[in-house]
Amino acid sequence: MRWVPSPAAAWCCGACEALLSSPGTTVDDRLRVDANLVSSLVAQQFPRWAGLPVRAVEPGGWDHRTFRLGDDLGVRMPSARRYADQVEKEYRWLPRLAPLLPLPIPRPLVLGRPSATFPFAWTVFSWIEGDTADAAPIADQPAFATALAHFLVALYAADARGGPAPGPHNFFRGGALATYDAETRAAIRLLGAEVDSAFVTEVWETAFRSTWQCEPVWVHGDVAAGNLLVRDGRLAAVIDFGSSAVGDPACDLSIAWTFLGEEGRTAFREVLLLDRETWQRGRGWTLWKALIVFAEHRHATPQGTHARRVIETVLADHRHSA
Repeated sequence: MRWVPSPAAAWCCGACEALLSSPGTTVDDRLRVDANLVSSLVAQQFPRWAGLPVRAVEPGGWDHRTFRLGDDLGVRMPSARRYADQVEKEYRWLPRLAPLLPLPIPRPLVLGRPSATFPFAWTVFSWIEGDTADAAPIADQPAFATALAHFLVALYAADARGGPAPGPHNFFRGGALATYDAETRAAIRLLGAEVDSAFVTEVWETAFRSTWQCEPVWVHGDVAAGNLLVRDGRLAAVIDFGSSAVGDPACDLSIAWTFLGEEGRTAFREVLLLDRETWQRGRGWTLWKALIVFAEHRHATPQGTHARRVIETVLADHRHSA
């Protein structure tokens, strides 16, 4: 698994982190974790793997740092306290979900304990080969979108009883858009004439008015190009379930506007068969993130350029769907 940043994968990091962090936290409170520390922790807690080479995956991700352990294993380390609860959630639930899904997902093997040198739980997991979708050529985007949609259909069909509700552990992915109403409206005011404020507000309020009316389902929470692995031009695996929860699947639809083209978006929609209101909320989730990123990075940065393009795509899709 190799992560390479692109505007499509990395556009939200700084802006979303600043806005989503709990009160009193900052974006610079993340821990410094290096290969020497990981080697020491592995040797102390799992001596059967002592001596295996440890190599940092560069860039190392935002919520979690990832390291290669030998040829077949990886180590996942939360980078700050606000991500620490994701570790035990993944360790508990991913082995239960994996047999129900049509594509591989990370398989946590052991749970590392907090220690004097690292204060949070961490995991060793089985390594999945592949390049992220933002860094690898995709042979057929509609086929890629169809495979991803079938994966999500299976995820939504999995038994969700007892699963974690949306909350601070996953920044409320799968929860109500109301969580981000104030942020979204503040971004619209800040951007002023740089966006069609009236129409953007209409799209947001259309999304905001509806809620998921069915039983809660498992959601991935961060279906982004950087979390989709590709081999031989095809979707091969889905990784990083740190934002997973049981709730409204609308948050998983943003990939339709942030990464897929028109043909891919059509194929994605045809398989998922979600109701019109859920797609409206999906546009709402996408618009929220794009607006706050554009407000932060609009001055000629790759993230700002990508965020503007996403906003335009969402608005056009809303017009087409009206």
